[in-house]
Amino acid sequence: MNWRAGLMSKTCCALLAMLALAVMPVAAQELRIGLSANVTSMDPHFHNLAPNNNIAEHVFEKLTRFEEDGNQLKPGLATSWRLIDGTTWEFTLRQGVKFHSGEDFTADDVVYSLNRIPKVPNSPGPFNTFVRDIAAAEATSRYTVRLKTASPHPLIPNYMASIYIVSQKAALGASTDDFNTGKAAIGTGPFRFVSFTRGEQIELRRNPSYWDTPPHWEKVTFRVITNDANRIASLLSGDVQAIENIPTADIQRVKQFGQVYARTTNRLIYLVTDQDRDPSPMVTDKLGVPLAKNPLKDLRVRMALSKAIDRNAIVERVMGGHAQAAGQLAPPSMAGHDPRLMPDTFDLAAARQLLADAGYPEGFHLTLNGPNDRYVNDDAILQAIAAMWTRAGVITKVEAQPMGVFFPRVRQRQVSTHLLGLAPNTSEASSYFRGLVMTFDEKRNLGTLNFGRYSNRNLDGLIEKVLSNPLGADKTQNTLFEAAKTVMRDQAITPLHWQVALWGTVKHLRYTPRADEYTLAREFTVK
Repeated sequence: MNWRAGLMSKTCCALLAMLALAVMPVAAQELRIGLSANVTSMDPHFHNLAPNNNIAEHVFEKLTRFEEDGNQLKPGLATSWRLIDGTTWEFTLRQGVKFHSGEDFTADDVVYSLNRIPKVPNSPGPFNTFVRDIAAAEATSRYTVRLKTASPHPLIPNYMASIYIVSQKAALGASTDDFNTGKAAIGTGPFRFVSFTRGEQIELRRNPSYWDTPPHWEKVTFRVITNDANRIASLLSGDVQAIENIPTADIQRVKQFGQVYARTTNRLIYLVTDQDRDPSPMVTDKLGVPLAKNPLKDLRVRMALSKAIDRNAIVERVMGGHAQAAGQLAPPSMAGHDPRLMPDTFDLAAARQLLADAGYPEGFHLTLNGPNDRYVNDDAILQAIAAMWTRAGVITKVEAQPMGVFFPRVRQRQVSTHLLGLAPNTSEASSYFRGLVMTFDEKRNLGTLNFGRYSNRNLDGLIEKVLSNPLGADKTQNTLFEAAKTVMRDQAITPLHWQVALWGTVKHLRYTPRADEYTLAREFTVK
């Protein structure tokens, strides 16, 4: 063999080796994903927080689950469910499912999981809302569970799409720390727990005994990269193969490198104003002296602040067109959305007149709080709104902080006005109302996100009526319309837009974007 033939032979061998690597079974490969928000726990019942739930989706499963569109309910660990009588739901469970430990999944695990939720200590955001209406959970056979409610409750199957089922044997007597170390993190999901380092990364391995379609990846590593620039750099350098929450300013850059996937989600981005106390901690006069009377309690002031916001400008300039301006809580894709309710029209003159009518012709000073690492362009949104409010006469300063610092301050009501986002786990309209604007009632888990403490007993009655009526009934739809109209008339909160979620990948990967914004390893495939 001459030197040319030898060189060609070696080149062919190298190419064949590369081709062999390219066509290796996907299950033998590793997927590395850059997350935009921190994961605080592996205990699926500890904190109802989207980043935590996102990871829980890989290890644990629920009785029901939603399709990618976020609205269609389908079987999970339950194959079917039915209403036995007005207050009893029966779930038939999937047989042959194994926990990662090899134990059989049975009805006892479901009952244990439901009963565990309200008992988890020190939960900063409990899942109690989804089990509050269950008076009793009973395993009537090895693969049948009955849930009894005190009154008719049509949303129980939807609520079960938010409750992760743990192994009773592994979790009995276990603490949240036991889940974080992996000792109790035993689920039935497509991936098994390997390690969890808070603030850094989560490692998972493929579950070889998974009952459903097996995942493509043998190993998955989630890396927490909250800084937008660092997350983009990690993708472009090949440190990770996929990322979530691409800043809209970087979309073209990522497209030139790889692939961008987008989906309008159910996540409402909104503002909350302090409506029940005098004084409010971050409302002052021009000298910085706290105002004895809280102007945010005045409807005219709240209307002024809403009219001073140019939502179209935020959508087009801040979000690069990747958002949809909102004038109510429920998005257009969801039953309960009223197409007659439009976003407030930007009207600076009207905003100034409303402030004058309320007794603030010279305005006042306000601090707007929000996260800078949680939602798409959250810091930029805050800055844009502050500039708009300042033009209207309300001189506004922004305090943007990491979610881990910001959210505890909100819960402790240390702020006057803040930005948040909500995408209900139940994917139906009443959950927006129940969490955001119903009168705060800690014992009944109502108004759990109503940090402005808005209260309207008529609105409470409307939502209570929805919660006790069959879904899809015309009168239920009309009741939701009336509730939405009440919320906007009272300026209970200030809707801004529904978020478009954005994912970026290397060229050879494909992703199925989801309305719930979850970044699921099983949805990534090789082209």
